[in-house]
Amino acid sequence: STMAVGDGSLLASVAVNTNAAAEAATITSTVVAWLLLGKPDIGMTLTGCLDGLVTIKAPCAWVSIGASLIIGAIAGVLVVFSILFFDRIKCDDPVGATSVHLANGIFGTLCVGLFANTNGEASPKLGLLYGGGAEQLMIQIKGILAVGVYTLVVSAVCWIIIKTLIGLRVSPEEEHE
Repeated sequence: STMAVGDGSLLASVAVNTNAAAEAATITSTVVAWLLLGKPDIGMTLTGCLDGLVTIKAPCAWVSIGASLIIGAIAGVLVVFSILFFDRIKCDDPVGATSVHLANGIFGTLCVGLFANTNGEASPKLGLLYGGGAEQLMIQIKGILAVGVYTLVVSAVCWIIIKTLIGLRVSPEEEHE
């Protein structure tokens, strides 16, 4: 199907897909965290909801409601395992931002190349799972790599400047306080 960018049905689809992914991620993150941790964890539940919103951002206009539910469900599982992984390697990330924005940002971007099912003038190619082959998926991978390289370079420059001008750490006394 094709929809114009200004079409009200496209806006409605985006709203429904966004909420569907958030709902699915909330449920799966809650269940997976409960199974792994032995009790409900409100932090994982709330992070799962946010994660569903982040993950569906890239593909929300180009996927079906069913695909949004699948994307959200996978994202909810992925965020729990990602948070546990970053905790295990002692990454200082108390709110799970790396898991939500990095891990599932990448996953959501890949979902355009996997689940896109519209083929209008302003939309991407059909996704791999909808018979479009790997073309759109490869476009998404190139985008992820480009953003990754840019972010690494710009971040490194900024961190070097901050370290040189004011330093990166507070004193041990300030840290203790």
